[in-house]
Amino acid sequence: MSEAAVARIRFAFFRSVMALMLREMSTRYGRSPGGYVWAFAEPIGGILLMTLVFSLIARSPPLGTNFPLFFATGIVPFVLYNSTASSVGMAIRYSRPLLAYPGVTFIDAIIARFLLNALTQVLVGITLIALIILLYDVQVSIEYVICARALLMASAMGLGVGLLNCYLMSMFPIWQFVWSVLNRPIFLISGLFFVVDYLPENARSLLLWNPLAHPVMLMRRGVYDSYEAVYVSEFYVYSIALVLGALGMLLLHRYHRVILDEGI
Repeated sequence: MSEAAVARIRFAFFRSVMALMLREMSTRYGRSPGGYVWAFAEPIGGILLMTLVFSLIARSPPLGTNFPLFFATGIVPFVLYNSTASSVGMAIRYSRPLLAYPGVTFIDAIIARFLLNALTQVLVGITLIALIILLYDVQVSIEYVICARALLMASAMGLGVGLLNCYLMSMFPIWQFVWSVLNRPIFLISGLFFVVDYLPENARSLLLWNPLAHPVMLMRRGVYDSYEAVYVSEFYVYSIALVLGALGMLLLHRYHRVILDEGI
C-alpha cells in the first residue's frame, strides 16, 4: 500500500471520529441553553452537592483536613471510569444509523465516544478539584504526573469494561439494566469514603481485588504528600482492562455485522 493510500485512510478515520464527536456534542448539548457548558456544569454541580452532603456526615477525613477534597480525589477517577464505561458501552446503539455509511465503522464510534467522554471528565475533575482548593483555601502540593497516571488507569478500565459491555448491550439489551444493578456496589467498595491502606489486613486484601480502588489510591497519592499508597498495582489494573477490552473487541469484530443487520 502506497503512502498516499495510507494517508487517505488516516484522514478518513480522523474525519469520521471528529464528525461523530461533533455530532454527539450537538445532539446532547446543542439544544440546551449554554450548550456544551452543561457538560461541565451538570457533573460538577452533582459532585459538589454529594461532597457537601458527605462532608456534613464526616467532617474529619482520613487524609488531610478537608473532607470535600478527600472525597473529590476519590469521586473524580471513579466518575471517569463509570462515565467512560457507560459511554463506550452504548457506542454502537447510539451511532447505529451512521454505521450504515461505508466510511464509518463501529471502531470510529467507539473511539469518538471514548475520547469525548474521557476528555470532558478529565477537565471536569480538574475544575472540581481546583474549585475546592480555591473555595476552602486548601494548601496542597499536587504531583500532576501521578494524578495523570491515576486518571489514565481509570480511563483504561472504563474503556475495557465499556468494550465488553458494548457487545453485551448491543446483543442483549437487558444487560444494560443488569449491569446497572451489578455496578452499584462498586461505589461503596472503591475507597471513596475511606483509605484502603488503613483497613484490617483481611478487608484490605479483599478490596484490593477491586481494580477501581487502585486509581483512587494513586489519585490521593498525587494530592497528599503524606500518603504513600504502597498497595497500588498499575500492572493489575491494566491487565484487567486489557483482557476485558481484547475480549470485547474480539466479540464486536465477530458479531458487529449481526448487531447492525438485526438492529437489536
